[in-house]
Amino acid sequence: MIPVILSGGSGSRLWPLSRKQFPKQFLALTGEHTLFQQTLERLVFEGMQAPIVVCNKDHKFIVQEQLSALNLETQAILMEPFGRNTAPAVAMTAMKLVNEGCDELMLVLPADHVIDDQKALQRALALATVAAERGEMVLFGVPATKPETGYGYIRSSQDALLPEGVARVAQFVEKPDEKRATEFVRAGGYFWNSGMFLFRASRFLEELKKHDPDIYDTCLLALERSDEQGDTLSIDEATFACCPDNSIDYAVMEKTQRACVVPLSAGWSDVGCWSSLWDVHEKDDNGNVTKGDVVVQDSRNCMIHGNGKLVSVIGLENIVVVETKDAMMIAHKDKVQGVKQMVNTLDKQGRSETQNHLEVYRPWGSYDSVDMGGRFQVKHITVKPGASLSLQMHHHRAEHWIVVSGTAEVTCDENVFLLTENQSTYIPIASIHRLRNPGKIPLEIIEVQSGSYLGEDDIERFEDVYGRTSTPMERGVSVKTIAQ
Repeated sequence: MIPVILSGGSGSRLWPLSRKQFPKQFLALTGEHTLFQQTLERLVFEGMQAPIVVCNKDHKFIVQEQLSALNLETQAILMEPFGRNTAPAVAMTAMKLVNEGCDELMLVLPADHVIDDQKALQRALALATVAAERGEMVLFGVPATKPETGYGYIRSSQDALLPEGVARVAQFVEKPDEKRATEFVRAGGYFWNSGMFLFRASRFLEELKKHDPDIYDTCLLALERSDEQGDTLSIDEATFACCPDNSIDYAVMEKTQRACVVPLSAGWSDVGCWSSLWDVHEKDDNGNVTKGDVVVQDSRNCMIHGNGKLVSVIGLENIVVVETKDAMMIAHKDKVQGVKQMVNTLDKQGRSETQNHLEVYRPWGSYDSVDMGGRFQVKHITVKPGASLSLQMHHHRAEHWIVVSGTAEVTCDENVFLLTENQSTYIPIASIHRLRNPGKIPLEIIEVQSGSYLGEDDIERFEDVYGRTSTPMERGVSVKTIAQ
């Protein structure tokens, strides 16, 4: 069995903590490790092969870093130039496997879900394997125990031809209103759609070709034109752009006669919004969930997430408050599904707060915007041991570097020299320069930029170990989007 981890989502309903360039699957929301890492960890047991990860190309280095932190390896990483929903992502993976002679069972699961009971998951997998080995297409359904309006539902029916404990999918139901959801729970036989599947690679492709040939044909061509380097497959952008945007449910599962459901009672949650994150957290005596420097008074059933500032809450009930360095979101728990609409509104306004945090992650480390004015910007830069920024030049700004901790190897035109703690240097406009960390501990510097233009697209790269040879402007990214 090969796990296929879908890690392409943006997690916009958990804004402002989740951002497009650092979405929720890469955040530690329910423990020490991120949701992506927790997904990887629960798949380490006998009979489970190394996973295949499908992610956005912008998240490649985050995926690799979080894998490395767990000392885990993948069979492959498929990098999408942009999202086309789950059906194309799984189709590309299945085609790659079949082409390589690996027509295995594929366990398809999102990277951003919570499952508390590992043994219950393995029991469900064992039952699903029996059905999938017979050519069935298994969907894991979570028994609907309350009228949840944020999930899609599955109505099941008995089929004597299926293994005991497995039911036939009779109907898919879109997210219902509260009245219909209540009726489903009372009727029984309804499951929440977990978005987790098990089927053989060739079976999925057979059904996809039958029910959505446009996706099948486009993905087949995209795979032929894709670039494979080592364990990384970069999907061809021009071809993939022609691929229909569709989910596994709509493209295949709602049309096939082979769809069946295996119950999954394992403490599952898709943590798709702030109220569901509140559900899975431990609460105080008044039902409040708090994180960070938070003081709560005379309040009940609230979710308060602080990220540096003191957050005080008085006399509130069923309220979500989320504070980050550059944004704050306050909502009633019954209205948190509207956060996605708010993100769409901010995107239309060109707000950078939906894209990145003030702390921006790069393959070599990160930088945090400390202050900014008309002709200056101050950044806190952290470079990982052994990592190096590109050899580059700026046409409109000069930079001053002050080492806070660690050792910096500085290249400035023809000069190469070392700086240690409390030492500094000046990088003039138009000088060719590079910053490298030759040491064993993280290098931290304060960078002060000054000049007539401070946009991140004022960069000309000459050498880059991460293959970033073009500037953001050449890639079509607006200055407003990347200004942070």
